[in-house]
Amino acid sequence: MARTVAQVTVDALKELGVQHVFGVVGDALNPLTDAIRTTDGLEWVGCRHEEAAAFAAGAQSQLSGTLGVCMGTVGPGSVHLLNGLYDAAKSRTPVLALCGQVPLAEIGSDYFQEVDNDLLFRDVAVYRATVTSPEQMPRMLESAVRAAVSRGGVAVLTVPGDMGDQELTDDRPARFALDRAVTRPDDPALAEAADLLNSASRVTLLVGRGARDARAEVLRTAEVLSAPMVLTLKAKEGFEDGNDFQVGQTGLIGNPAASHALDHGDVLLMLGTDFPYRDWYPKDCRVVQIDSREEHLGRRVPVDVGLTGDVGATLRALLPLLRTAPDRAHLDDARERFVRWQESQRRLADPAHEHRWTGRIRSALDNRDHEIRPEALAAAVDAYASDDAVFTSDTGMATVWLSRFVTMRGTRRLIGSYNLGSMANAMPQALGAQLWAGDRQTVAFCGDGGLSMLLGDLMTIATYRLPVKLVVFDNRRLGMVKLEQEQAGLPEFGTELDNPDFAAVATALGLTGIRVTDPADLHDSVRRAFDTPGPVLLDVLTNPEEVAVPGKPTAAQGWSFAIAKVKEILPGRES
Repeated sequence: MARTVAQVTVDALKELGVQHVFGVVGDALNPLTDAIRTTDGLEWVGCRHEEAAAFAAGAQSQLSGTLGVCMGTVGPGSVHLLNGLYDAAKSRTPVLALCGQVPLAEIGSDYFQEVDNDLLFRDVAVYRATVTSPEQMPRMLESAVRAAVSRGGVAVLTVPGDMGDQELTDDRPARFALDRAVTRPDDPALAEAADLLNSASRVTLLVGRGARDARAEVLRTAEVLSAPMVLTLKAKEGFEDGNDFQVGQTGLIGNPAASHALDHGDVLLMLGTDFPYRDWYPKDCRVVQIDSREEHLGRRVPVDVGLTGDVGATLRALLPLLRTAPDRAHLDDARERFVRWQESQRRLADPAHEHRWTGRIRSALDNRDHEIRPEALAAAVDAYASDDAVFTSDTGMATVWLSRFVTMRGTRRLIGSYNLGSMANAMPQALGAQLWAGDRQTVAFCGDGGLSMLLGDLMTIATYRLPVKLVVFDNRRLGMVKLEQEQAGLPEFGTELDNPDFAAVATALGLTGIRVTDPADLHDSVRRAFDTPGPVLLDVLTNPEEVAVPGKPTAAQGWSFAIAKVKEILPGRES
């Protein structure tokens, strides 16, 4: 008996090693979900919102390096996938979205719930197509998967509601050729890069996620060139632990040592990074860039030598051409600055720490003596989380505190919406991560604004009894927006959140809820959250007035911040 379009699709997903399909059921998806129901080894994960499903699928893809899969039914169900799919696209991770559609004969008639999926997903997908005949399968599915995997992006396959249960006339197994090529530049280009690097007196490395699989080669390059290594946020995972060359992050979440290392080098070597913030690149500096995508070369900063290729393969060919740098002064200076900055951060993370006169003024103005420092919370989580934990973080201040106070030691992993910058990503990404690695601890750094945006999928975590630890930085604010307003000299406006007791909400939904309001209870509460089996939401009331000072603050930023605080204290007197 020939298989149906739905069964061919599901069988192919199982063959590819896909273990979970995330989505919300709907009538147009019924043939596909029924095929999943009857297929061993492939689990349907019913979410409360399709956006959460797409985030969860993207998280699994980023962690596993393989295909993630989500589904949305006809019309609104597919529209809801968009934000999570944009995150996958910006993260360049392969995700297949299977979308329902109105019956084939009704397409183009403005039918109930009809949406033109091929148009809707035009910007986000590297491949999109609608199945209009069973004879197109499994060829169309093979093309979708190959496009997603080879190009690191989203493929959308739309299946009309009356197409999934139609039988194939020429049934055959799906075949996927998914090996990725490893390339390196030709010898003349390598020689040009080596000449530039060998002539430099102070080389600084800027290392991104694209170099993650080349840790040994990157460390050897830093050693030969005596070069400090500035890490992008996504490179923390592979290069922070056991690395005597790294000096942390740059940018708004960065530190003075990283900024100094960039600004005082005479050659910048960029390895597998598309770091987007132009203002944080050094000026009057020669640049060598290695990236697997040719279109990335020079698009953030002018490049003197651009090398297209895999970072590991390129460095293996480049290293024999490099001369050992005789002077370590640039490296030693950057590392000393970084160690001093780390020591100052450890003082901030002490729960008993208070700024002297600034702390007293804050307490007098807003009576926040007992609110908890977010730095202390992040440091406590770092101390009690396991060395193989998977971390996710919401965009905004939660990511700042993770960046500064959580070390990616051991086999820890880290993902977030670090290219799209979406709200509400940490909790659904943790959902996908915990299903991907059920024997590992999963910790989500949640902003209160982000968590409340997709709060309903706490029920998904409860339904599947996923032992996720949700750490909520509950400052009753959209904290990063507040900081941006104040740095521009504007008083805080529209950022205050009227939050519930998130721990009580979690308890009502079937999770363990723990609420922390006193700094003296912080460490015991964090320890209890990690010791408690099953899903736990740790709701910590943190001080909304804590700010993260960037790596190289300007006088203008400081003056604007002061003006903003005066406007907040004296409302109505701006004129």
